[in-house]
Amino acid sequence: MWHQLTDVDVELGGRAVVRGVSASVSQGELVVIVGPNGAGKSTLLRAIAGLVEVRSGAVRCFGHDPARVDRRVIARELAYLPQQYELAFPFIVEEVVLLGRYSQQSGLGLASDADLVAAREAMKVTDIEHLAARRFDELSGGEARRVILAQAICQGAKVVLLDEPTAGLDPAHARAVFEMLRARCDAGSAAVVVTHDLDLALRHAGMMWLVADGHLAARGAPADVLASAATRAAFALDIHVGTLPSGRRFAVPA
Repeated sequence: MWHQLTDVDVELGGRAVVRGVSASVSQGELVVIVGPNGAGKSTLLRAIAGLVEVRSGAVRCFGHDPARVDRRVIARELAYLPQQYELAFPFIVEEVVLLGRYSQQSGLGLASDADLVAAREAMKVTDIEHLAARRFDELSGGEARRVILAQAICQGAKVVLLDEPTAGLDPAHARAVFEMLRARCDAGSAAVVVTHDLDLALRHAGMMWLVADGHLAARGAPADVLASAATRAAFALDIHVGTLPSGRRFAVPA
């Protein structure tokens, strides 16, 4: 297993936010984390990334504790996309994407030919090639989100952790993001995605974790989790899972 969590507890401000979570992520898996607002999804993702202190339990990333290993080492294995991203300087888009290559660089940190190739490929798969020379601080929210996604992809890590990567995106780009992640996982990478888009999660993920009140309340195939009593209790409504005449599955609040 590439990632392993064992009885993980996290406290923030003296309050238990993640409670006794045990789970794993393996090569080729696209895992989606769903749950109501304030359930602990983002904190769990940050714990996986080693960005928040674990009060008890253990997190392992390729055998390492990500909170106690040099970030440059971890960045070669793990990329993290937060919900909020700010830059203090007016970088152009290509420069922002290239920031994802820091773990691959040495010396003065100048971009190599390999870095430029990786950046261009990341911009291509996130449909931002036409924005390469634009200033990041002049982009729309959806455009900026795709730029930061490209930065995470450009990093070349085996696992990507994404917190609401489709927030603010139009339906076509949101679908394209999940299709791209599915293709990467099918090629041997892995991804863990916090999302509120249950329909896209059902269509593209192989594994779903339901987080409720800090606990891992259910996990398994997305259709099974969405139809479970635990999901009904967490969201206080039923999620209808059906199949269109084309054969495509869909999920909507009942």
